[in-house]
Amino acid sequence: MVAEQELKRFGFGANWASFSDEIDEERFEQAICSLKNIFGLDTLENKRFLDLGCGSGLFSLAAASLGAQVVSIDYDPQSVSCAEKLKANGGSLGDRWEVQQGSVLDPTLIDELGKGDLVYCWGVVHHTGKMREAIANVASLVNENGLLCLAIYNDQGGASKRWLKTKQTYNALPSTFRPAFAMAVAAFYELRFSLARLTHFKNPLPFSDWKKKKSDRGMSVWHDWVDWIGGLPFEVAKPDEIVALLRSEGFILEKLKTVGNGWGCNEFLFSRETHAGGH
Repeated sequence: MVAEQELKRFGFGANWASFSDEIDEERFEQAICSLKNIFGLDTLENKRFLDLGCGSGLFSLAAASLGAQVVSIDYDPQSVSCAEKLKANGGSLGDRWEVQQGSVLDPTLIDELGKGDLVYCWGVVHHTGKMREAIANVASLVNENGLLCLAIYNDQGGASKRWLKTKQTYNALPSTFRPAFAMAVAAFYELRFSLARLTHFKNPLPFSDWKKKKSDRGMSVWHDWVDWIGGLPFEVAKPDEIVALLRSEGFILEKLKTVGNGWGCNEFLFSRETHAGGH
C-alpha cells in the first residue's frame, strides 16, 4: 500500500504555496499563540527549535519571533521555497532561521541536524509512508529535558480506510479535475456538519467553525480541506499506540488533545526523560 501511495504523492508544496498568499498579521499572531499554548512557554529565548516538515514556514517564523534559533526542513522543494520566501520577508528574524530541503527518513540528515530543545512535527510523519520510522527519527532529535510536539492522524478504523480511497481517487484524477472533486467532497461534509448543528439546535452555518480553525493555528479552511482530501501517503494511529511507542523511547506524555472518534490529528506533547538515552 505504501509503494502505491508514494507513486501518487500529493502536492503538499503546491498547496502550501497557495496558502502562503493568505499569510497575514492575524495568521502570524495566531501561530505565535498556538506555539505558546502547545509548549506552555511565553518565550523561546535560548531554545533551539526544529520544525520538521515546515510547510509554508509560518510556525518557523513564529518560533523565531519568540526568540528561538530555528532550523526548518521539508521534503517538498515548493514548501522549502515558501519558507525561504517567508524568511526573506521576515527581516531580522531571518538571521536566526535556517531552511533546508530534506526528509525525516534520511539518516544522514538526521545525524547532521543536531538536537533541538523544542522539536515541532505537526501533521507530517503520517505523510512519509513510513510513519513509525519517521517518529523514531524525529524523537532522536530531542535534547534531554527537551519537548516534542507531534500531531498524527487519528485511526478511525473503517472510516480511515474509506478516506484512503478518497485520497487515492483525488490523486488519480487529472490535475484539472482535482479542485472540483475536492470542492464536492468538502461541500458534502460541510452540509453534514450543518445538519448536525441544526439537529442540536445550533446555528447551522459553518462560519464559527471556520473562524475557530483560523484562530486555532492560523490555518485556512480550504487549504486544510485540500490537504485532507488529497494527502498521500496516508497513515493513522490510535493515541495509545503513539504514547506506547514514545514511552519506549524514553519520553513522558505531558499533554494530549484528541479528536475522539473523529478524523483529524491527535496532538501530543512529550518531554524527554533525563538520561533516557541509556535505556
